[in-house]
Amino acid sequence: MTTTLRPEHPEELRPGGGRSRRWLICVNGRPVGGLRTTATPYGDQRWGEISELEVGSGQRRGRATVGALAAEEVLRAWGCRRVDVTVPAENDAALALAEALGYTERMRNMAKSLAELPPLPSRLTVRPIGPERYEGWLEQAKAGYLHDLAASGLGERQARAKSDADHLRLLRDGHATPGTALRELTDAQGVLLGTLWLTLRQDQLPNGEALAWVMTVAVEPAHRGHGHGRTLMLLAERECLTAGVAQLGLNVFSSNAVAIRLYESLGYRVTRRVLGKSLA
Repeated sequence: MTTTLRPEHPEELRPGGGRSRRWLICVNGRPVGGLRTTATPYGDQRWGEISELEVGSGQRRGRATVGALAAEEVLRAWGCRRVDVTVPAENDAALALAEALGYTERMRNMAKSLAELPPLPSRLTVRPIGPERYEGWLEQAKAGYLHDLAASGLGERQARAKSDADHLRLLRDGHATPGTALRELTDAQGVLLGTLWLTLRQDQLPNGEALAWVMTVAVEPAHRGHGHGRTLMLLAERECLTAGVAQLGLNVFSSNAVAIRLYESLGYRVTRRVLGKSLA
């Protein structure tokens, strides 16, 4: 039997030269499943993604394997040098397939339902990051993101291009970007302890409920190990509930074991895993 990909819909052009297409997985010309390939440009490089992978019930796992490998060839032809797949937390079969194809986890999504305003330590002060502090904060945020992207396996050029593009998209109006909370945490003497970047109402859950997103939690190096990361996360939860949002999500890079333990201790659960590999 021969397994191939066949276009299901016309190719979709994306901003900046990106492209996406939905494909049928066919066995001897008969559709047995489908998937989508997407190429997103970052600078002069393209980042690939395989999504919407499904194979009909009763079909052997090998059909999904061949379909995924064929999708990788499509992405190579589109100029992609890396590819990601996103696996729901409860889908053990999809995770096993991705790992068998050489993908390694580089990031996970976690989420929590919020109910009550958590208290903050009374000796600490929270204040907005205004125009006088924004550029310095942004430089540090980009540096931290570059470090995490490199640790997850990206090359320097691709990591820098993705960092620049993501920050430009998410902070289009700088510190005054609508729906964005930028906060500093200081002690009683005004010493900076850490910062929070929170995006409110960024997504919607399948039931239509708003989902806020923690973009960064950063504790100053000299003040780590004193619970300030936990305080910043509690601050994020307070900001969400005050804005009328009861669902909070975040990304955490798999190499950041300290942050993962913190989020788990606060009741966050894994919802999706992002795995990637090189196509070079």
